[in-house]
Amino acid sequence: MRSLSPLVLTSTRRDKRKRLGRGFSLGELKEAGISLTEAKRMGIPVDRRRKTVHAWNIEALKKLIPK
Repeated sequence: MRSLSPLVLTSTRRDKRKRLGRGFSLGELKEAGISLTEAKRMGIPVDRRRKTVHAWNIEALKKLIPK
């Protein structure tokens, strides 16, 4: 398990559970104010296939940004 992994929702019919994902979506990076090149430099995993934007992932990314 990586220390920095996004939480994504499973796609089951019965219930929606959170699980660890491959990387953060480009929309989540944009909302957090991090460019793709900055994310690569910081070692943040990025999944270009994901289109969803979750608030809990944005908050996790904002905590990483140095003040």
